[in-house]
Formats: sequence, C-alpha cells, structure tokens
Amino acid sequence: MTARIDEIADGIYRISVFVPEVAPPAGFTFNHFLVRDEQPLLFHTGKRKMFPLVSEAVAKLMPVETLRWIGFGHFEADECGAMNEWLAASPHAEIVHGMVGCRLSIEDMADRAPRALADGAVIETGRRRFRYIDTPHVPHGWDAAVLFEETEGTLFCGDLFSQYGDPAPVTSSDVVEAATATNNFSYSTSLGPATVPTIRKLAALNPRLLAIMHGSSYAGDGGGALNQLGDRYDAYLRSMTTG
Repeated sequence: MTARIDEIADGIYRISVFVPEVAPPAGFTFNHFLVRDEQPLLFHTGKRKMFPLVSEAVAKLMPVETLRWIGFGHFEADECGAMNEWLAASPHAEIVHGMVGCRLSIEDMADRAPRALADGAVIETGRRRFRYIDTPHVPHGWDAAVLFEETEGTLFCGDLFSQYGDPAPVTSSDVVEAATATNNFSYSTSLGPATVPTIRKLAALNPRLLAIMHGSSYAGDGGGALNQLGDRYDAYLRSMTTG
C-alpha cells in the first residue's frame, strides 16, 4: 500500500490509502485529512496498522510532533484505530469528540483523556474555526458527528457519501449516484426518522467542500449534494412505510 497526498483546498490535505482487497473488484479508499494551521488538526487517525504509512505522509507536510487536534466521526477502526499511536507521536495532541463518544468508548480506550465537546462547540486552530456537530446514527453509530470548518466552508463528513473504487481526490461532478450505489450494496447507513432531518440540517450549512472519508471529496454546492442525498433516503424510507 502507498499513501497519496493531495491538497484539496488551501492548507487541507487528503492522505489517501487505496486497498483493492476491500470490496473487490473496485476496492476502497481510506482518506485522512490534515489541516495545517497554527494548531494542526487531523481528521481520521486511520487504522492502527496503517499508522506507519499515514504518519510518514503527514511527516512530509509538517513535523508529526506538532499535531494539536485529533478528530473523527465515530468510534471505528478506520476512524480512530491509530489514536494512541498518534498520541504517542504527538505529545501535545488532544482527541476531540462528543459527550457520547467520549463516555462510551474514548475515555476508556485512549491513552490520554479526550476533550468532550458539546453539540455546537467551536475549536479555533489559528485562522480556522471548527464547529462540532452531533449527528447520532447518521450515517451510523450513536456517537456519530461531523466537523464544519466555518472559515472556508469545509464539511468533514466522514462516511457520508462513501464511494467504492479509487476515484479522483476531489471532483465537482455528481457524488450522490455513486454514494447511493455504495450504500445500496453495503447497507451502511442507519435509516430512521432522524436520518433525513439530520442531513437537511447539514445541508443548511451550505458547505463548499465535502471532505469524504471513502472516495472523492466534492467541491461545489455541498448543500445541494446533501439535499439530494436526503431526497434519496427520504424516498427509500417512504417506500418502506408504504409497501
């Protein structure tokens, strides 16, 4: 495996590891996002066994030991499996997540205590502001959340819009169709009464860049893409209730 580095926005780097063995024949990308600022932030630690590969890529962009913030969408191996390796390599780094995630898993599993954030809490990293937003069960997990970079409008949306394959690092083309096809195969989204309203809430942020964990990130009308995704799930839920 190799780690590909692409700057998808000013100071925001997508570090991508493509694993063909996952979901063959298309394979799957595992994307980690590094934000360079006065207080650098990493969103997604990656799997524990990927740490040497991902940390080597980060080291090409900045000293690993200067990392300040570690975030992720929910407690899962590809999201936070390497959190303790990052904590060991970055002595000033803090894990940030929501109250539920911290109390359920992170406080016990992390080698240093995390900072538990309330819904809507803001972290300032220098010239950037990151708002933490609870999204329980969207796309899955009680502890699910996203980070919204308010300064330039980047939504770090984790597993939302997941796509199979190894597409371009960032695209302005439609990502909803590929994400729908992936979900129809994997059934990874937790569909329920709160799914569509939560996605509509994110759409109202009008993000200009969607930093997506699996597949291409999306540059363009992020609010429109989120509303289209919400429409797909709404139609599916209605079909289930009407028979």
